[in-house]
Amino acid sequence: MSQRNADATTDEPSGLAGFVSHLVELRNRLIKSVAVVFVLFLALFPFRNDLFRLLSDPLSQFLPEGASMIAVQVASTFFIPLKLAGFTALFLAIPFLLYQLWAFIAPGLYQHERKMVIPLVFSSTVLFYLGAAFAYFAVFPVVFGFLAGTGPAEVSFAPDINEYLSFVITMFFAFGFVFEVPVATVLLILIGVVTPDQLAEKRRYAILVAFILGAIFTPPDILSQFMMAIPVWFLYELGIVIGRILLKRQGGPVLPTDDEPEPDDTPPGGGTGGGSPAGGSPATASGTGPGRAFETEKDDDFDFDRAFEEIEREQQSLEAIEAEAREDEATQGARKEMQYDQAPTASESEQKDSDARRDDTPDANDDERNDRR
Repeated sequence: MSQRNADATTDEPSGLAGFVSHLVELRNRLIKSVAVVFVLFLALFPFRNDLFRLLSDPLSQFLPEGASMIAVQVASTFFIPLKLAGFTALFLAIPFLLYQLWAFIAPGLYQHERKMVIPLVFSSTVLFYLGAAFAYFAVFPVVFGFLAGTGPAEVSFAPDINEYLSFVITMFFAFGFVFEVPVATVLLILIGVVTPDQLAEKRRYAILVAFILGAIFTPPDILSQFMMAIPVWFLYELGIVIGRILLKRQGGPVLPTDDEPEPDDTPPGGGTGGGSPAGGSPATASGTGPGRAFETEKDDDFDFDRAFEEIEREQQSLEAIEAEAREDEATQGARKEMQYDQAPTASESEQKDSDARRDDTPDANDDERNDRR
């Protein structure tokens, strides 16, 4: 019986106890994550106004002279910097949150899956921060400059701080997540769902999706839409290139199998390979457990004509056996019908018995006749 991991213990709790233990571990991970976010929030709370000033800098340089942002609601001046401190704490805690997620699912992964997850988590974190930085340093100046210069001259451009915070947070997370395109592309290639050539053939659809995402997450101007769509397209192509390099390095996709083949090509559990019908090299048999897949060795000298001839001979022998069985059934049926025709019926047997009894029984008239004599 194969084990999930090489270092997994055999006395792992199962059933309700195992489910409760997983819930307890999940609770501990969530408590740690919330604690880290709360500690970062407490550390950033004294600098909440400085954080908002730093966040509003890309917009402040495009405001009219003497103008500033406004607070429409009464408590906005207190709650908006407070909310910004909370989002900043969550933003800075992303590496720790991903580590807690990885530590929770790691015991249920195979060795080759562990090797894939670590670089994927690292690259996801780096790309998320790169997307947020690209939005702050490249997208915000262009978008705010466009918005500040397109309004009527008699209208004062003074955005509300609540609306501004919602806008920039949406942009941060939108660019952070769309920058994960190379990770998703490489992951699909490595697990064998698609190939780099297939992704290259669907390039036009990827470009269409990139512009749709740009139209959804950016302001309604063509410049900001292009500033999101073009990086997404570039990252899509980068994922294809990286996927091809990794495929050449490892010799093929990493298929999700339960266990890696043993050195002697014997499936776990003692299974043996079945011989080929033409006397070629025996192929590796598939495992007995669910989800196991073992690669079958391909014999270049396999004789297909001979295999088809053997199949035809077996089919002809089966047809001959079936015909012989039908003939035996027909012969036995005919014999039964002959025996039934030759056997006397019940009425005839009764008539013969009655006649025999009549012959054996003396007649009363004969007795009287004898008495007279």
